[in-house]
Amino acid sequence: MRLDNQSARRLFLDCHALLEQPAGPAKGADLLALIQRLGFVQLDSINTVARAHDVILYSRRPGYRAKHLKQLYERDRELFEHWTHDAAVIPMVFYPHWHLRFQRDTELLRNRWRNWRRDGFEAQFETVLNHVRDHGPVSSSDLGKDEKKGSGGWWDWHPSKTALEYLWRSGALTVVGREGFQKRYDLTERVIEEHLRPGTSCDETATINWLCSAAMDRLGFATSGELAAFWDTASPAEAKIWCAEQLRLGELEEIEVEQADGKLRKVFARPGTVEAAAELGPAPGRMRVLSPFDPALRDRKRAERLFGFHYRIEVFTPALKRQYGYYVFPLLEGTRLVGRIDMKADRDAGVLRVTAVWPERDVKWSLPRTKRLEAELDRVARFAGLSRVSFTNGWLR
Repeated sequence: MRLDNQSARRLFLDCHALLEQPAGPAKGADLLALIQRLGFVQLDSINTVARAHDVILYSRRPGYRAKHLKQLYERDRELFEHWTHDAAVIPMVFYPHWHLRFQRDTELLRNRWRNWRRDGFEAQFETVLNHVRDHGPVSSSDLGKDEKKGSGGWWDWHPSKTALEYLWRSGALTVVGREGFQKRYDLTERVIEEHLRPGTSCDETATINWLCSAAMDRLGFATSGELAAFWDTASPAEAKIWCAEQLRLGELEEIEVEQADGKLRKVFARPGTVEAAAELGPAPGRMRVLSPFDPALRDRKRAERLFGFHYRIEVFTPALKRQYGYYVFPLLEGTRLVGRIDMKADRDAGVLRVTAVWPERDVKWSLPRTKRLEAELDRVARFAGLSRVSFTNGWLR
């Protein structure tokens, strides 16, 4: 069976809550339902306009505000923070499926960090755990004040900071929130309800089944490698075996998906996916700004194959070598990624300053399209607490 490119785009956007109009309630149970639908929301500290996780949620629910996520995470304990492919907030009901991640990170990080000369961090485990047990939630600045950092680069930590991160990644500690963007850690037994905490053993087969199945639900169609990469816990080999077994059972089928360049790519999908995709309605025509870390763009190669949109974030690229800018936002219109925008909040002046907009090569930037952009930027400015939008001369590139 074959899924044409436009239907594939609609299905993929629908899985990522981008096919419907950006509207609806954006706090409490409704916000939690949205995050469950996405699977997780990546966290990032860069705040040129708003933090990535806030932009991700705002682009789908314009009524969303940062305080709503904070309440859901820190007060209601409906979310926990851990790693998928990067740091993310994840629905608490998924917590039992993270036991396998804790187990694998326990050995992986111990060996990796030893090799990276994180000297002395293992000797701090008991000291750190006892301090947290006696004093309650801590941040890295509360520990290791007399310890010497190494020379490992921008992420270099003192031994107690490394121990904190290791104990969190391996499950003994849980992040209970952030002050600014600094994590606060507490004992897992004081934070996670007992029925959610894994025991001493892990049903590896059941966990891999959940990981792959849940990834398929959120991608719509995928290769085994893409399923493995979604949560980044199951290995590519484990996902490949899972797909073969599901294919044998009739729970998956192989289909061909038309890429943006017209080529066909073989993937797995649930039976009926092609028919269901054909029944999806059109995408809203309104333009919206996406975060560089939006779930729909997390897999850059997939986005390029499906939408013909080549995107790389240039935060770590020297300024003179950047093609676009430090932190450039993709622009979605209907089922097309029509361009990208370089903009930044001038909080002292209360202005959203637009430096440049680069339309995609096959996009004609008309006056109506400019009006749609201006309307979206007015909304984004209000979301960011700014009063107006300012365009630099020569902004349209």
